[in-house]
Amino acid sequence: MTAPHTGGSNETLLNRYTSALTGVFGAPSRVLVRGEGVHVWDADGRRYTDFLGGIAVNALGHAHPALVGAVTEQLGTLGHISNLFSSQPQIVLAERLLGLANAPEGSTVFFANSGSEANEAALKLARRHGREDPSGRRQRVLALEGSFHGRTLGALAMTWKPSYREPFEPLPAGIEFIPAGDVAALEAAVDETVAAVIMEPVQGESGVHGWPAGYLQAAREATRRHGALLIFDEVQSGTGRTGAWFAHQNPAVTGQDGAVVPDAMTLAKGLGGGIPIGALVSFGDRTSRLLTAGQHGTTFGGNPMATAAGLAVLDTITRDGLLEHARSLGARLAGALAAVDGVAAVRQYGLLIGVDLAVPAGSEAPVPSGGLAPAVVRAGLQAGYLLNATGPETLRLAPPLVMGEQEADQLVVDLPSLLDAALTSSGAAQSAPGTIDPTHQTQEKSA
Repeated sequence: MTAPHTGGSNETLLNRYTSALTGVFGAPSRVLVRGEGVHVWDADGRRYTDFLGGIAVNALGHAHPALVGAVTEQLGTLGHISNLFSSQPQIVLAERLLGLANAPEGSTVFFANSGSEANEAALKLARRHGREDPSGRRQRVLALEGSFHGRTLGALAMTWKPSYREPFEPLPAGIEFIPAGDVAALEAAVDETVAAVIMEPVQGESGVHGWPAGYLQAAREATRRHGALLIFDEVQSGTGRTGAWFAHQNPAVTGQDGAVVPDAMTLAKGLGGGIPIGALVSFGDRTSRLLTAGQHGTTFGGNPMATAAGLAVLDTITRDGLLEHARSLGARLAGALAAVDGVAAVRQYGLLIGVDLAVPAGSEAPVPSGGLAPAVVRAGLQAGYLLNATGPETLRLAPPLVMGEQEADQLVVDLPSLLDAALTSSGAAQSAPGTIDPTHQTQEKSA
């Protein structure tokens, strides 16, 4: 049966969605039909200010002319060719990424389609490194508690949340979790049996958590001392999100002036600005030579359209000064949010912001069923905001890097009323972007 490409209300389209789409995402709360800048519109014509950014994907917002123009022009010239051939955008984007990362001679890039795929490639890189050890003992891969690296089997095996992993066990073996941010635990775990340590410089899904000053450097030193790879998952924190090209270059993340240089890093999300792309960047000749011809591959990864989109994103971030803008607007927004009654804590790295909520002082209202943050997400939806809850009490803000002060300031003005609406609601579970239940949480690494 062929369905006509006609309009319809949210209710009508969501009924069709339920009948046609696999239910892994739960029931969406709205059908979005159009976007411009930092705003989107639903099928009923209501406008929303987007503080979710497609989960840190839409770095340039919606329908940005630079991105639209680059993709349109590339599709009109050459869209897809497979990796039996190369294209100029693919080569140029790889060179640009290596330059922005200050990667040494011999470094290379592997392009994929998503963060999960990039992390799968990183896990294979770790396995190859382990197999080069003649002792045969280097088989362990260490990940952090609270981590999220994706939904495919290898990436899922490195993801901390048991409710994500357990339905699909047995997962690839040899992966262990260590306490996050604990230098002593890290140093005790890393030895000559470890092939790699993988970590997010800033954990996004856990609620935007960075690490104590010196932790990333301690990881670098421990892995180097014992011959293991250090892999940074920058799927969410990379491409300008924290106010630096990559979070491992950001002193606010590393706690030191210089970058903490990994052996490899993964990218996705904001790199394509909404066009699917992922990347594994290998630093130096030795790491880059671990994966050889025939040992990994992809049909779509690095196609001309996706890499042209990546170049448009990097060019626009550079031209429009969006790294500095992310730092300054993020600091402005975080500082203002911290002063709101009902905000218990704020963690901010550029325009990646975690906001812990609490019942405002003097209020006797009970916490809504499911938690205060999901209730605020629902209230925000009614008030014209796309927000995201990563836990019962935590909001994650990852708006487009092009967001202006007016939109950021307005959220601060409106947050008290959103808290009030959340506390006076029935608290009944409703589906909203980022609302969580015991088995389903925000879908990460799909872009």
